[in-house]
Amino acid sequence: MTSRLRMSDIRKSYGPTAALRGVDLELRPGEVHAIVGENGAGKSTLMKILSGAEQPDTGAMELDGAVYRPTGPQSARERGVAMIYQELAICPDLTVEANVTLGQEHNGFGLLTASANRARVESALAQLGHPEIKPDAPIATLNPAGRQVVEIARALLSDVKVLVLDEPTSALTQEDAKRLFELVRSLKSRGVTVVYISHFLEELDAIADRFTVLRDGQAVGSGRWGDVTREKVVEMMVGRTVTEQYPRTPHEIGAPVLELADLNGEELPTGANLTLRRGEILGIAGIIGSGRTELLRAVYGLDPVRAGRVKVGAHSNERATPAERIGQGVGLVSEDRKTEGLALDLSISDNVVLSQLDTGSTFGFLSRSWLRGAVGEVLTRFGVKFRDADQAVGDLSGGNQQKVAIARLFHQHADVLLLDEPTKGVDVGSKADIYRQIGAAAASGKAVLVVSSYLPELFGVCDTLAVMCRGKLSPVRPISEWTPEQVIATATGA
Repeated sequence: MTSRLRMSDIRKSYGPTAALRGVDLELRPGEVHAIVGENGAGKSTLMKILSGAEQPDTGAMELDGAVYRPTGPQSARERGVAMIYQELAICPDLTVEANVTLGQEHNGFGLLTASANRARVESALAQLGHPEIKPDAPIATLNPAGRQVVEIARALLSDVKVLVLDEPTSALTQEDAKRLFELVRSLKSRGVTVVYISHFLEELDAIADRFTVLRDGQAVGSGRWGDVTREKVVEMMVGRTVTEQYPRTPHEIGAPVLELADLNGEELPTGANLTLRRGEILGIAGIIGSGRTELLRAVYGLDPVRAGRVKVGAHSNERATPAERIGQGVGLVSEDRKTEGLALDLSISDNVVLSQLDTGSTFGFLSRSWLRGAVGEVLTRFGVKFRDADQAVGDLSGGNQQKVAIARLFHQHADVLLLDEPTKGVDVGSKADIYRQIGAAAASGKAVLVVSSYLPELFGVCDTLAVMCRGKLSPVRPISEWTPEQVIATATGA
C-alpha cells in the first residue's frame, strides 16, 4: 500500500542520553496509527521530529514520496503535517478566528482581508461538525473540547495530510471523547493520516487501524490493531509481563483523620460531607466541572471556604493556608501539573523537597549532598527515569514529571494524600507502580483521597467511593456497592 510518510533510522540524543535509537515508522493515507509506549520511550521526541520542532541527529523522512525535512513547525505545517499537543497551544485572550488563522492569515497586497479569513474559519468549523463555535467567540469561553476543535480547525487551514494527536482525551469528558472519535473518523475518510498517542488502550479499540510500540527509544513492535491482545501490547511496552493492572496491597481502615461537614466553597462544592480514615483509599468520581477539584483545593486551603468545617486530625480550621495544611500532614497533587504541580525550571531534587525546605537547611542554606540523598530513595521507589537529580524537571517526559509530583508527598511524609488525577498522562506500566505506592501508603496508615475521571482506576484501587454532581457530593459507600452505570447516572444527575 502507498505510504503517506516514512521515517527511516531516526536517531536523536541529548548529551549522553539516547532518546531515539534508529526508529523506523511508516504511515499510510487515511489511517489512524497509534503510537504507544511508556513515558520516556521516545514518543514525544519522535513526534517532535515529525512535526519539525526537533531535528534528528541522523535518519531520513519522506512525505508522499518526496524528501521531507522541516526546519520548524511552520515549515511542517506548510507541507501538511501538524501536531496538537496535550497542552494545547492556543492564545486564550484572542478569539476563535484569531487562533485558527494565526500565522496563516489571508491577505491581499499585504492587507488582511477580514471577510476571507472569516469564511475560511467558518468553513473549517463546519467541516469539523462544530458550526456552533462562533469565530468571534473568545477562546476563554470554550471548554477543553471546544479549544481542541479550534486547534484542529487551524490544521485544516494548512491542508493537513498528517495530524498528530497527543493524549487528546486527557482533559475531555466521555461524551466529548466520543465526539472527538467521530471527528477523527471524518478526517480519516477524507484521506488524512491521524497519528494517535494515548495511554488508554481501550480507546484504541474504537479508533486505531495500526500501531507501533516504542520502548527505550526503539520500535519494538507494530501491526494491525486487534491482531494482538492488549496484554501483548502492554508486554511489548514494558518489556515484561504485567500480571496486575491494579495491584492491591492489604491494608486496614482505622480512625478518622479528615472530616468535612457541610463544606461550601466560593462556588463549589456545596454542602459536602465526608469522613476519610487512616488506611482508606477513597475515590471521588464525577464529570469535569462537577466540583471535584474545587473540593480538594478548598480542603488544602488554595480556594476560599465560604461555610462549613474542615477537621484534620485534632486541627479544626476550615480557613487554613496551604502552609498550615502541610504542617498538619496534608499533601496535594494538583491536576494542573504544568502550572501548579511542579516548578518546571527547577531541578528534580528541588521539586521533591519543596514542601520541606526547612528540613535539610542550616541557617537557611540547603546542603546539596543532603538534597541528593533525600530524594534518591523516593525517586527510585517511583521508578522515575532521569539523568541526574539536578536535571530540570521540565526536561522529563510528562509521566515522569507526574511521578515527581507524587513523590514530593511521600518525601513530605504527608498523612493525608489529596490526589487529583494522579495518573494523568502516565503509561500503563507506571500506573501500576503508582497504584502500588498508593496501596503501600494506605498500608502504612496514610489516608488517600483520589479524584479521577477514569472509572476503571477508581474501581481498581479504591475501598470506598463518592460521586460529585453540580457541586454536591453523594454519600460515601463501599466500592462493592457501586457499579459503573450507577456512578455515571449519579454523576450526570440521572
